[in-house]
Amino acid sequence: MLSLIVIAWRNLMRFGRRTLLTAGLIAIGVLAVLLFVALSGSFKNLMIGQFTDSVMGDLEIHHKGYVASLDNLPLNLNLTPAQWQRARAVLAADKTVAAYAPVVKFGGLFSNFTESTNVRVNGIDPAREAAVLPLLPGRVAPADAAGLLKPGQILVPQLLANGMKVKVGDTVVVVTTNRDGSVNGRTFTVRGIVSDLSGPGGRDAYIDIDDARHILRLATPEVSEVLVRLKSLETLHATVAALRSALDGGPGKPAFEVHGWDDLSPFAHIARLIDLLTLFVKVILVSIALISIMNVMIMAVYERIREIGTIAAIGTPPGRILGLFLIEGLLLGVIGAAVGIALSLGAVAVLHVHKVSFAFGMGNGTVILSPSLRVSDIVTVGVVVIVVAVLASLQPAWKAARMDPISALRHI
Repeated sequence: MLSLIVIAWRNLMRFGRRTLLTAGLIAIGVLAVLLFVALSGSFKNLMIGQFTDSVMGDLEIHHKGYVASLDNLPLNLNLTPAQWQRARAVLAADKTVAAYAPVVKFGGLFSNFTESTNVRVNGIDPAREAAVLPLLPGRVAPADAAGLLKPGQILVPQLLANGMKVKVGDTVVVVTTNRDGSVNGRTFTVRGIVSDLSGPGGRDAYIDIDDARHILRLATPEVSEVLVRLKSLETLHATVAALRSALDGGPGKPAFEVHGWDDLSPFAHIARLIDLLTLFVKVILVSIALISIMNVMIMAVYERIREIGTIAAIGTPPGRILGLFLIEGLLLGVIGAAVGIALSLGAVAVLHVHKVSFAFGMGNGTVILSPSLRVSDIVTVGVVVIVVAVLASLQPAWKAARMDPISALRHI
């Protein structure tokens, strides 16, 4: 085997320029794929983080049927105190859960005493909410080390603040219809302005959860939803399945619904599209490697017909000739993949110094990417390139191994 590797290497070096060009083409393909994987993965993770860490958490728990009626924010589908306590006990026992926060949601009328508009109000526990949504405090201006808000205060979305010319310190009123159909209202002091976010959350105001229960005249501590933050987003689907099982009330008694962020956010479709584009780019890489290596190996067989006839005539077994050309293809794949991976790691390191940024409609108007490559991505791309290189060499190698020595020696 070692002697075959040495001979294969010498054969590649005999045609150094062609070998260099082929390996370079493979390396460029590997570089393009890994860079795309790093950048697209960074973009996807950043956008997922913007939604999960600013608005919705990694997953949410609701009463059965609440999500289907989410646009109406139905008060009759709140979790009862007993259900909230049961969910709380299950979440506290789950080791994949980092934090959770109860929310009371309702629709209402927001007024600055001159004009009014519809608003979606989130009654939150400020400390718990900040633990589940760590990016939310950064969206609030002005920042306050004392916390998100206090009872009697409201965080107003940027969209409403701009449209109704509401400033920090102003007094506003929120009016809503209770479950029994009566109307109740309460004045609040504007604590801060919540910056815009692409996606859900553009018209969400925040008040203290006790204020929300007071304005809704809830006699018991009901909860509309429970936001959950996981220690690792990679455990999302396993945790959702585990929570559904733990909260299952048995046949005919499904009191809870558990949804991951990807079941609730429209950005999940974009994330899947990014994954599809990544797969498409990988297919292009395979095609490049397949065509370039097959072309090189076909030319190598054609140019070395008399050489193949000579070694076959002196008794070299067909299997050994087959192995020789397969090893040449293998070496081309290994060299190209190794150089491409090295270039990719260098390019990613450069992108960590010279950040890639662009506008994406966030509050600060800028998204900064931090590309990174996982070992699994590098290994997968490298292995695919090498396997394709060997497969691309198979047909020319098979042709060389089956060549008739007499006919090959007559070739000019």
